[in-house]
Amino acid sequence: MEWNDPITLLKGVGEQREKKLNKLGIYTIEDLLIHYPREHKDHTQLAKVADLEMDVENTFLAKIKTEGVNGRQGRYVFTRLQVEDETGCVNVLWYNQPYMKSSLKLGEWYLFTGKLSKKYGRKEVLSPECERIGDQFAGGRIVPVYPSVEGISQKLLRNLVAEALVQMGVQEERLPLWMRQEFRLAERSFAIENIHFPKTEQAFFDARYRLVFEEFLLLQAALYALKREITTNNDGIVFKKKAALKKIVESLPFSMTNAQRRVLKEIENDMSQGKIMSRLVQGDVGSGKTAVAMAAAFWAIQNGYQTVMMAPTEVLARQHMNAFREIFAPLGVEVVMLTGTQTAKERREILERIADGRAQMIIGTHAVIQKNVSYAKLGLVITDEQHRFGVRQRGALSQKGGDPHVLVMTATPIPRTLALILYGDLDISIIDELPPGRQEIDTLAVTSRYYERIYTFLEKEIAQGRQAYVVCATIEESEKLEVQAVTTYAEKLRTRLKSCRVACVHGKQKAKEKQEIMDAFVRGEIDILIATTVIEVGIHVPNATIMMVENAERFGLAQLHQLRGRVGRGEEKSYCVLVSDSKAEIAKKRIKALTETSDGFVLSETDLKLRGPGEFFGTRQHGLPELKIANLYRDMEILLAAQTAVERLFEMDEMLTLDEHAQLKMSFVKIYGGKTLDI
Repeated sequence: MEWNDPITLLKGVGEQREKKLNKLGIYTIEDLLIHYPREHKDHTQLAKVADLEMDVENTFLAKIKTEGVNGRQGRYVFTRLQVEDETGCVNVLWYNQPYMKSSLKLGEWYLFTGKLSKKYGRKEVLSPECERIGDQFAGGRIVPVYPSVEGISQKLLRNLVAEALVQMGVQEERLPLWMRQEFRLAERSFAIENIHFPKTEQAFFDARYRLVFEEFLLLQAALYALKREITTNNDGIVFKKKAALKKIVESLPFSMTNAQRRVLKEIENDMSQGKIMSRLVQGDVGSGKTAVAMAAAFWAIQNGYQTVMMAPTEVLARQHMNAFREIFAPLGVEVVMLTGTQTAKERREILERIADGRAQMIIGTHAVIQKNVSYAKLGLVITDEQHRFGVRQRGALSQKGGDPHVLVMTATPIPRTLALILYGDLDISIIDELPPGRQEIDTLAVTSRYYERIYTFLEKEIAQGRQAYVVCATIEESEKLEVQAVTTYAEKLRTRLKSCRVACVHGKQKAKEKQEIMDAFVRGEIDILIATTVIEVGIHVPNATIMMVENAERFGLAQLHQLRGRVGRGEEKSYCVLVSDSKAEIAKKRIKALTETSDGFVLSETDLKLRGPGEFFGTRQHGLPELKIANLYRDMEILLAAQTAVERLFEMDEMLTLDEHAQLKMSFVKIYGGKTLDI
């Protein structure tokens, strides 16, 4: 059996089961073997029936004493039977599993795992897992528990994995011998077997270490290759005329902070050295990233090159266009915007101006990387809110010109160690200072019982000429999610706050309608803007002083921090009100963290601890594969070891041409695609 063989080659996997396994991302034998357990249960400690503990999970061996009986209790069908060992007997009960009656044979021994409960004076083990003695996993084992879907039982997954391991036999080693020896790594076959069915606790830890190391190694090597391709395969454009930088900095309506000047100096060094700049600029909400990007763009233009800036939404693209025109127009620089919603005539005219070089500063959405966009002389590419673009999209934009410099901006603060992973192909700059005058925002966490007080407060602020945002999690009411919906919430507020002008904006509206509402809010013609997270990035309204977030538990910390950053931009005191009735501990901790600090980097560390990296900053959004077993927060030490291994690997064999690195190279190409990484 081979890694790439279909899952249907295993016993018991027909068309229906195949579809359900596909929902788990399992299509091949390899997919199954890297569908790692989410936890393990220790079934090595077996209890006697007489010693079963109440309301805790017990694992015990018992013989079927009575035949199963099916009955009905209200809407539920139940199956009840009695089991025994030498110390006594106990009832076992399943709901809505009538097949259990015929599947358990009288007089045979089974391994049961379940909780003992007492109801109506009768002790029963409710819905236990059970496996017949003689089966692969009957007793004395540490048992895996897998992520699953309805219709795919834990027992089935264990049986499939066990069969696949037997059929596969010894697995081909990916990592060279020198690396396994130097970093004390278990063999791959041992690791795969013991991550599923560990023979001992130490075997599990050794297996996990090896698999986490390998996953990090592949990711780091891929990013290393990508960075090497950018920085060594091509010479970068050398920008001169440094007086232009001084001119644009002096043209700004404010003085740059020391942090902004430091980052601009790093950009200047990159773009004048003859290498291709590939730099990430991180900065908290309101730290002044756009001003730095503006200075770099103006310098590129004064050197005779075009600059293109790609934003994730049309709203943000339009805001950037207005900001750039305000500064660039008096300096004689033509700024154009390119989006997917323009008329054919508008688009044709703009494309002509881009192609012949009259358009010097081009701002847009994904439209700027489409095939029909041809640049006259592209020298600098800027992407805003990079976590919404994949690595490949950034690459597509870079290929539009003769190897332009690349500047990436993100307002999502990321711990530096995590940034090194997610942006391994970029150098990193951090603007860690807010401009003077930015208001401290009071953040309050309340329950829905406080609605009347909140609404009174809203009326008071609006009566004084202020504006407010209200953010909801969904667009329409959902029976499953008890969350405030934008459309119905707008009606509710119009009824309650009759003196206030209320409007709503969300992702299902047409771009033109959305823009008109946003523009009206910016002009002060709307008092309260009710929205989905469409306003998370991009709106700059200094007069808005309240950010109210409904069902705050539905949002991540990074997202809530972004939303809070929409206020506090003017001279007036600003507030962020987080409304949540959630009893979940993780939600309470997340919301509490927001009330205690406004430092985005501190919050990002907290988010990682509470939720893990997958939700905080999914690697899929980067065009990188999802991590199957590694945890970017918990496994930092293994990550650093893998980084050291990658450095040694490329020092030894830069193009991976040695026979001992052949399997590793094949793994890179398979996971990341030869086109992207050119190795």
